[in-house]
Amino acid sequence: MSKPFTLATAVATLLLTTIGFAAPQTGGTPPTAQTPPPQGGRAGGRGAPPGPPPTPQAQAPIDLTGYWVSVVTEDWRWRMLTPPKGDYASVPLNAEGQRVAGGWDLEKDKADGNACRAFGAAGLLRLPLRIHITWQDANTLKLETDSGQQTRLFLFAPPAGAAGERTWQGRSAARWFKQQQLEGLGFGGRGGSLAGGNLRVTTTNMRAGYLRKNGIPYSEDAVLTEYFNRHDEPNGDRWITVTRVVEDPKYLTMPFITSESFKKEADASKWHPTPCQVDPPRS
Repeated sequence: MSKPFTLATAVATLLLTTIGFAAPQTGGTPPTAQTPPPQGGRAGGRGAPPGPPPTPQAQAPIDLTGYWVSVVTEDWRWRMLTPPKGDYASVPLNAEGQRVAGGWDLEKDKADGNACRAFGAAGLLRLPLRIHITWQDANTLKLETDSGQQTRLFLFAPPAGAAGERTWQGRSAARWFKQQQLEGLGFGGRGGSLAGGNLRVTTTNMRAGYLRKNGIPYSEDAVLTEYFNRHDEPNGDRWITVTRVVEDPKYLTMPFITSESFKKEADASKWHPTPCQVDPPRS
């Protein structure tokens, strides 16, 4: 069996060590973007009162907006195809997780209206797909996918009211981090420094879903933490690397860490949204 951690482990470990990883919040007020102190004038001094703090959109150290396509350079057998039932290699499942994975039934999922279980937030970006990122408003980034037609909102401002009903995409709290220079560290075969900073997103309140299309489960107790990093190449290519950490006390023995690469596209000409669809597993 493959080991649970690969290159993604080293990347995530360095990120968590560099920027300081705090335990994900499972309740209360989500983390929000930190704003710098007002500019101009001395604290407690005279002069005009400071204006409102800049919005998360105005503070953004990197531009994540646009159309991006996933570039699958590793784990092809699990990402491009539906793996055989019971193939949970490299996922640190406990005994209960293995039992649930062994009982996966694609046709039952379809009959029960659960065809989107593989398109929930904790597993979605592992699929071969395109994403479209825009600012819904000055405090909210919106991520849409063509595959599964999913939409997730990254909330920089504390949401009003209770979390409400669980959904496939859950509730995502976002905050910016300052630039981290990681010279020489390769992401999917590419090296260089990050272009301006990164985004941390913590997602909870998810419906139970799949880490892989063949029924590898995550529960409603799962917490997804993601780091979005922008890096550009001298030839003009623009990339996003997403390092993802799934923690699930019900089905996993330890955090499941992966990384995915997305290349920017010029326009929406290849954007063709399709509903949730899982092909039968290969034999």
